[in-house]
Amino acid sequence: MQKLLFTPGPLTTSKTVKEAMLEDMGSRDHAFLLAVKDIRNGLLELAHVSKEGGYECVIVQGSGTFGVESVIGSVVGATDNLLILVNGAYGERIVKMAKINQIHHEVLRFEEDEIVTAAATEKYLLEHPSITHVACIHSETTTGLFNPIEAIGAVCKNHNKVFIVDAMSSFGGVEMDMQQMHIDFLVSSSNKCIEGVPGFSFALCKRTELEKAKGQGRGLSLDLYDQWNGLESNGQFRFTPPTLSIMAFRQAMKELEAEGGVKAREARYKTNKKLLDEGMAALGYQQYLRPEIQGHIITSFLYPTDKAFNFDDFYNQLNDRGFVIYPGKLSKADAFRIGNIGQIFPDDVKALVAAVKEVMQ
Repeated sequence: MQKLLFTPGPLTTSKTVKEAMLEDMGSRDHAFLLAVKDIRNGLLELAHVSKEGGYECVIVQGSGTFGVESVIGSVVGATDNLLILVNGAYGERIVKMAKINQIHHEVLRFEEDEIVTAAATEKYLLEHPSITHVACIHSETTTGLFNPIEAIGAVCKNHNKVFIVDAMSSFGGVEMDMQQMHIDFLVSSSNKCIEGVPGFSFALCKRTELEKAKGQGRGLSLDLYDQWNGLESNGQFRFTPPTLSIMAFRQAMKELEAEGGVKAREARYKTNKKLLDEGMAALGYQQYLRPEIQGHIITSFLYPTDKAFNFDDFYNQLNDRGFVIYPGKLSKADAFRIGNIGQIFPDDVKALVAAVKEVMQ
């Protein structure tokens, strides 16, 4: 049975994306180097920027967390001060990175069911003039909320701060213009909305800010500047690249274009969410977040009040029927999460809701 992954990633992928990994590929093969070049340029296009316009794409081996740590550990210098905007587990993960990498940092926290606000960010920057960099999660996968990064980016621009955005779960499934949003570094990974397989992350960078990172990386493999310099010098990775993940991702990018680009994919994901919300509401499920702050990537549902409900049993029974959901990650409520992204279509969502009804009965 082909299981459908209703998770925030890894995701269900197309048969043709999987087939792109069937041919072994050397890290110096011309076809592979061409794929790397195409991907780096293509990702910039998705963010509505280009090399000619002063932006660069750096591919980093490993999961999305590797990419975020590469940026945090490389672009925030020894005398800089990083403000981390936190309203969930993934913001807290950046705090942990900053501590481990011994980065000067400060934290502005919000409740898990509240968005980061531009006003609070500006107030903090005015009160703490030593801040040089600001980091924020776009789609906080803990709950599914979207932080208003364009408004926060405008504040960072006005106060001359470097803006770092973790757009792990949203890039490719949400229209994003890096320049318009005043984003200096945007990080995502191969196994999210572009619908590739796990294996690498990528950072889209404003070149003038990337160049400042020379010599200040806090690690060898995660040195963002050296990784970029290596790719620029000969098109190759410094260390063994995820060759098959790269080939799958190039196919996934072709399929994104064939679907109609990010706008069309965003529309499909929004339709998925609408059907999921309506179907789960009809079964009596309540959502954790207020509708106005929710994104369309993933939805958090509160456990039913029925004492007979057991999440592990619920999960396993759905899994047996071919539907994989995600446990909750909230600190103050019992909830589970259902993703709306990947090779998931409206009929799949309807089938999931029918399976939930069957399991509940």
